[in-house]
Amino acid sequence: MAVPENHDPAPIGPPAVAASADLGEERFQFPPWANYLFPAMLLLAIGVLTYLPLLGTLALSPKTRSVGYRPEQPVAFSHALHAGELGMDCRFCHTTVEETAFAAVPPTKTCLNCHAAIKAESDLLQPVRASFETGEPIRWVKVHDMPDFVYFNHSAHVNKGVGCETCHGRVDRMEEVGQDKPLGMAWCLECHRQPEKFLRPRDAVTAMGWDAFAATGKSQSALGAELKETYHVLSEPFMTSCTTCHR
Repeated sequence: MAVPENHDPAPIGPPAVAASADLGEERFQFPPWANYLFPAMLLLAIGVLTYLPLLGTLALSPKTRSVGYRPEQPVAFSHALHAGELGMDCRFCHTTVEETAFAAVPPTKTCLNCHAAIKAESDLLQPVRASFETGEPIRWVKVHDMPDFVYFNHSAHVNKGVGCETCHGRVDRMEEVGQDKPLGMAWCLECHRQPEKFLRPRDAVTAMGWDAFAATGKSQSALGAELKETYHVLSEPFMTSCTTCHR
């Protein structure tokens, strides 16, 4: 039988074997960087599993947010005596609270304005005298310590009529100052959404135990609504915007 011209002979062997040989030449090969994929994912997993518990621990630590945090201070300063019994205004020591974001801690010479003559030889004041003689500042331990990613301005609150005790509690009853409020975002937003519940006249911001009705004859909500307009408190969308506190 004659074979037609230009006719290729059929491949030798079963068709499946021939097809498999052709596909073998096109097998997918992983690129070289894929060798590092598993170690990288393993390191990422270890990092996440380490970071998240650490973050949670720090977030729940009394030093960052828990009510009741009351560190031991280098000098036994009694707010109950000074702010309570003696009625000293908060701004006598915290002089910058109306003008800056930070409420200044008093320098040693502020303490000695009184204690150079009052209880000048008291053993409790030895750290104060030593600070004055050496020029080394007293290392007070910060109680209300906001995270670095939160912007808080004392002057903005004080000048809008937010009382000291709203955030710090009744310091006039505290021998040692401790954190009285949670200072969490939900707590802050409660005031930012309805500031009229907390506003008072500017001349009463440092008053402890201040009561709107006893002082003005108006309910807190009515007085707060008036002061909100008088002090030009910004709108709720601005007050609750992320960028207001996270800059």
